[in-house]
Amino acid sequence: MEDLVESILDYVRAEYTDYAIMINGEWGSGKTYFWNNKIRNKIESLELNGKQYTTIYMSLYGISNLEDISKKIFIETTQLMDKNLKKYMNAHNQTTIPEYAKTGLDMANFFGVTQNGDRIDYANFFSTDDKVLCFDDLERANVDVIDILGYINNFVEHDHIKTIIICNEKELSTKLKSSNLEMKTFIATYLLDKEGDLAKTDKPMVEKIRDKIEYVFDKANDYERIKEKLIGETFEYAPEFTYIINGLLMRYEVNPDLIRFLRENVQLILSTFNKSGTRNLRILKHALNDFRKIFEMVNKYYPNTNLKVLKTMLIFTIAVSFEIKAGKITKDKFVNIENNEEYKAILVSSRVLMDNRQFYIKEFDNNYYYNFKAEYRFFKFIEIYVRTRIFDMKTFKNDMEVIINTIDTEKLPGYKRLLTEEYWKIADDQFEGVIDEVMETVKNGQIEVIDMVKLFVYFTYFIDKNLIKYDMRTVKTTFLNGMNVASLTSTYCDNVNEQLAQIGLTNVTSDIKEILDHFEMINQTLKDKMYKEKAEDIFKCIPMRMETFFARFDQECMDIPIFKYYDVYQMFQRISCANNEDIVTIREMLMRRVEKHKNEIEPEMENIKKLKTVVDNYIEGKEIGIKIVMLKELSKDLEKILAKYNVDVPSITQVVEEVD
Repeated sequence: MEDLVESILDYVRAEYTDYAIMINGEWGSGKTYFWNNKIRNKIESLELNGKQYTTIYMSLYGISNLEDISKKIFIETTQLMDKNLKKYMNAHNQTTIPEYAKTGLDMANFFGVTQNGDRIDYANFFSTDDKVLCFDDLERANVDVIDILGYINNFVEHDHIKTIIICNEKELSTKLKSSNLEMKTFIATYLLDKEGDLAKTDKPMVEKIRDKIEYVFDKANDYERIKEKLIGETFEYAPEFTYIINGLLMRYEVNPDLIRFLRENVQLILSTFNKSGTRNLRILKHALNDFRKIFEMVNKYYPNTNLKVLKTMLIFTIAVSFEIKAGKITKDKFVNIENNEEYKAILVSSRVLMDNRQFYIKEFDNNYYYNFKAEYRFFKFIEIYVRTRIFDMKTFKNDMEVIINTIDTEKLPGYKRLLTEEYWKIADDQFEGVIDEVMETVKNGQIEVIDMVKLFVYFTYFIDKNLIKYDMRTVKTTFLNGMNVASLTSTYCDNVNEQLAQIGLTNVTSDIKEILDHFEMINQTLKDKMYKEKAEDIFKCIPMRMETFFARFDQECMDIPIFKYYDVYQMFQRISCANNEDIVTIREMLMRRVEKHKNEIEPEMENIKKLKTVVDNYIEGKEIGIKIVMLKELSKDLEKILAKYNVDVPSITQVVEEVD
C-alpha cells in the first residue's frame, strides 16, 4: 500500500504532466477512505516552488450535466470564499463544505465581489501548478462517461493540472454496454432487417443482435481511446483490510466496552468479512453500526451475557448483512426461521437426512461458523433488524430469555467459564474454586491443547495481578505436562491465529513463548496424525470404491500433501489393482493438482519420488499389456511432477537398489 501512495505522490511531484492517473477498485472496497486517510493529507503537505498544494475533491455520483461539475469545482476552490466562511471553516476544522450547505450558498456572492467587499485574488485563482483535482465515482455519474472524460481532459492537457480519477472500471464497462439497451436493440434489429440478415439462420438471433449493437454502439472502444489519451497510469487498489477495519472501529471509541470487545475480536471480524466472498467495506461498516445497537441493548438489559454468545452475535450480524445487502440471497431466506431451534433442525435435516431443500442454510452455516463452535447461532431479533431496520424488542427479549436459560455460566466447567466470559464476572467466592478446577482439568489433559494455551495466557495475567496462589513454575510445569497428556485425545487446530486472537495476545513473555513452542510441536504431530488417518481412510477406497475415492480426494486432498502420509508400497498395490480407466483418471487428477497447488503439496515429493521408483521397478521387464502401458504413462507423469520441483529422477539401477 505504501508503494501505491508513493507512486501517486511521484506523479504529483513531477514538474510537468499532460496526463491523469486512475485508481481502480471494486465498489465499497475503501477507495474513498484511502484518498481521505492516506493520500489527501500527504499531497497537501507537499510544496512546489514554495507553494502549498491544494486538493479539490468531488464525487461525480448523481451528476447530471457538465455544468454541475464546474459548479462543484468552483465551490470547492476555497480561495474564492469570503473571509467569514473561511474563518468559520478554520474554527471548526472543516476542510470541505458539506453538500447540503452548498445548496444554501448564494452563488452570486462568489462572482465579482464577495460578501465582505473583497475582490477575487486572480493570481491565486489562475494558479494551476499547486492544485490536484480528484474525481471520484466516475461510473456513478448520470452523464455520458465519454463526455466527462473529455471535460476532464481540458484540465489535464491544456492546464496541466494534476488529476486523479477514482472509479470501478468493471462497473463502468457494464454501464457502457447496458445503457439504453432497449433503444440499441430496436435499432440493431431494424438494421439487420434492412440488411437482410434478420431471417438468416447462420447464427442465433441473440448473438446477431449483440454483435450488431457492439458494432454500431461501441462505446467501450470510444472509452478506451479517450482513456489512452487521458490516463497515463492506472493503479489497481488492493485494500489493506486489517488497517481499514481498525480505522472503522475508531468511531466506536466513545463506548469503552464496545471498542474493547471489537478490538479483541478484530480477527473474528476480518475472518467473517473474508468468508463473505466480497470486498465491500461499506456493507461491513453498516454491519458494525448495526452491531453497536445490538451490543448496547444486550449490555443494557442482559449485562451478564456470555462472551461467546456476543461473539456469535457479531459473526451473525456481519454474515446476515453481507448475505442480504450484497445481493447473494433474497431477504426471504431467513423469514420463516423463527428461532435457533428451527435453524438447528434445518441443519440436522440437511446434514443427517441429506435434505437439499435447505441447501442454502447448510452452506451459510458451514461457511460462517466453520471452526467456530457455538450452541446458539441464529438470532431472530438480529435477522429482523438487519432485514427490516426495526429493532423488535419483543423478539429480542424472547431470544435472550432462551439464551439465558440455555447457557447457565455457573453450571459450565471452570475452563469454559474462563474462556467464554470475562473473569471479573465470576464472584470472588467462586474464583479460587474455578482456578483449582481448571488446574486439575489441565493436569489430566481433559481439554483441547489450543484451549490450554489460551488458559495459560490468562494464568500469567492472574499471577501478575496476584489473583491466584500458584507460582509461575508450578503453573507452567502443570500446563506442559497436561498438554502432553491432552495430545493423545486432542484434535489438530488449523486456525491458530484466529484462536489466539480471541484472547488478545500482544505481550509474548518467555514463559508464554515456551508454551507456544510446545503447542506448535504438538499441533504439528496432531496434524500428521490427522492426515495419516485421512490418507488411510481415503486411499483404502482404491480399487473397490473409486467413485468415493475421486470425490473425496477432489474435495479434501487437492491442496494438502496427502501422499506424504501413506505407505508407498500399499499405495502402489492399490493403484495397480485399479482398472485402466481409473489409472488414467488418477494421472489426470495428479497433473491437475500440481498445476493448481504446487506450493501446498511440495512436502509429499519425497513419497512421489518413491512411488515412481516402485512403479518403475514393477514394470521393468514385464510383458507389454494395456495395464503396463498405463503404469508407464503414470511413471512419466510422476516424472513431470518431480521435474517441477527439480527433484532428481532415479535411474533403473537406483530403483532396484532403493527397493532392495
